[in-house]
Amino acid sequence: MKRKNLPYINREIAWLSFNERVLQEAADPSTPLLERVKFLAIYSNNRDEFYRVRVATIKRMLPLGKRAIPLIGANPGDVLDTILKRVLEQQKRFEEIYQDLLKELKHQKIFMLHEKELDEKQQVLVRDFFHEKVISNIFPILLDENKPFPSLRDKSSYLFIRLQSLVTLKTSYALIEVPTRTMSRFYILPKEFEKHYIILLDDVIRFCADEIFSVLGMKALDSYNIKLTRDAELEIDNDLSHNIVDKISKGLKRRKKGLPVRLVFDGAMPDDMKSFLIKKTNLTKKDAPIPGGRYHNFKDFIDFPDVGRKDLHYKKVKPIEHKLLSNYRTSSLQAMRNQDILLVFPYHPFDHIIGILREASMDPLVEDIKITIYRLADSSKIANALINALKNGKKVTMVVELQARFDEENNLYWANKLQEEGATIIYGVPKLKVHSKLFLITAREKGKLVQYAHIGTGNFNERSARIYTDCSLLTCDKKICKEVSRVFEFFGDNFKVGHYKQLAVAPFNMRSTFVKQINREIANAEAGKKAWIILKVNNLVDRSMINLLYKASLAGVKIKLIIRGICSLVCGVEGISDNIEGVSIVDKYLEHMRIFAFANGGEEKYYLSSADWMTRNLDHRCEVAVQVRDKNVQKMLKNILDIQLSGNTKARILDETLSNKYKRPKAHEEKIRAQDEVYNYLLETNKHLHPLKQAVTE
Repeated sequence: MKRKNLPYINREIAWLSFNERVLQEAADPSTPLLERVKFLAIYSNNRDEFYRVRVATIKRMLPLGKRAIPLIGANPGDVLDTILKRVLEQQKRFEEIYQDLLKELKHQKIFMLHEKELDEKQQVLVRDFFHEKVISNIFPILLDENKPFPSLRDKSSYLFIRLQSLVTLKTSYALIEVPTRTMSRFYILPKEFEKHYIILLDDVIRFCADEIFSVLGMKALDSYNIKLTRDAELEIDNDLSHNIVDKISKGLKRRKKGLPVRLVFDGAMPDDMKSFLIKKTNLTKKDAPIPGGRYHNFKDFIDFPDVGRKDLHYKKVKPIEHKLLSNYRTSSLQAMRNQDILLVFPYHPFDHIIGILREASMDPLVEDIKITIYRLADSSKIANALINALKNGKKVTMVVELQARFDEENNLYWANKLQEEGATIIYGVPKLKVHSKLFLITAREKGKLVQYAHIGTGNFNERSARIYTDCSLLTCDKKICKEVSRVFEFFGDNFKVGHYKQLAVAPFNMRSTFVKQINREIANAEAGKKAWIILKVNNLVDRSMINLLYKASLAGVKIKLIIRGICSLVCGVEGISDNIEGVSIVDKYLEHMRIFAFANGGEEKYYLSSADWMTRNLDHRCEVAVQVRDKNVQKMLKNILDIQLSGNTKARILDETLSNKYKRPKAHEEKIRAQDEVYNYLLETNKHLHPLKQAVTE
């Protein structure tokens, strides 16, 4: 395609547009009230991570100036300016939504009190609570203008307090970290006349601040919430003489003292306190001091107290017990031998995956279990099943990615635990993050080796599986299992790259596989044949793949995108992307599954993958996509994609304006909430499932 100046949306700006969709959920009156509060928490947590990772990365590029344009598509200084502008706009909207929610909470007899709103009885209770529970958890820091400013913890919120001497009337400052690492952010006061009362820990400390400093002959005049966000990137040197575990451990220590990238402060803070703060933290305007509301660290609101009526939350839906895996009297491995099985979370219970590994850990015919680990739950049942396998004499190999951002410590813990029990631990691949979601169980049945494989889109994490939508293909297909085995051989010996037909494995053949598929659709469109592509991913950023999709659109290929997060492709541009439509679904579950579908001249192809279409996934990580061969599973994937594309209540239209307009029902069209309809579809499909007795696909 010979066309200059193809349109792209900057990755960071596209991400901010995604987080705006999260903010929309907090404002949406059709979302239950307490769930709207939690969407504010999700928005806040997302933004924190964005600053810790992406903004920190761009700040490191500032010295490059225009030389950074090939890397991020724009001058880093201009990008930072645009980010700050949009963040300030969103912060204003955030505060408006929060104030609206406070009013709606009052209508529901839920009252968020601050320290000046307590009645006499509540004051006594708060003071008692402070002395019994809070004061032992707080450690004030007195600030001296002539001494260095203390290192503030990332992810923590602080009260910045102005003090006055009771003797000299001289003012000074102090800091108190709000101790949410050791106690709840929320203190629930006794209910009165069906009214619920809640006060934040911040305001408990404000209310009793004079008692903290009276021993020093001081009183607290006023206090304001502040938060500092730090660069979270681990700097891992390339000295291969150092053990990777030591490198990660040292990197984690350095992260805690990462450079500041953002200061958020209460917008009501007086100018003199603000100036003192900015000066002492050595921040400038480029470091984005951001005025906010009275409270920060809204991520804590994800644990907002469960008070009020049940309808203030999403209705709890019972997971669908997959008929082929729910009978504990029959073998899950036998079910996999009979036919391929598709699990879709959180609609199906993740217990099915745990159950397969538990069964394998006990089955006397099973000899070997291999698994890739990217993010495990804190108290992981997956890890415990593997430990049980070791105790039962099985060989266990665990490929652990130690550079899974923010999960490094947890992964280190479980790697050490499994190693102590006798597992073979492989710490990833040099210069490649292992992001694939695989396990392979090998059994000796009737004298022959039989293998059972899992290829998934999400992590082996029972906690996230309750809120992330993901797919797992369970198969005994010999061709697929053989290639999954080759991937594990590569992990053990990085020179054994292997050849793949059923799998697309990054960084080896994944890009070329999908380039080939898109080019086939282009050729079919030019030949007048039916040609279409459906891509469901979290992020579409890689410009080479975007350019190829633009080329396909020009050739007449009908392309539909379902993209939760970043979309750098611009849909619907005349003469470039006329044939590309895109939507983003943000609802009660986090859309996380990756599905790729191609018309393929009538022989439709479907892939499940761990990879988004980002350069890092296609070229710098070990990712796996599996071509789904089972016709029943293909049909299920097609129906799930069709349901998601038909959604018209929680889907937003992706376009060049980044306006995030909702896709609305047309005249006489029913409202379709895609996530609910996927559940209903899987529920109905489950009724018609029957165990099959058939030979394993050759």
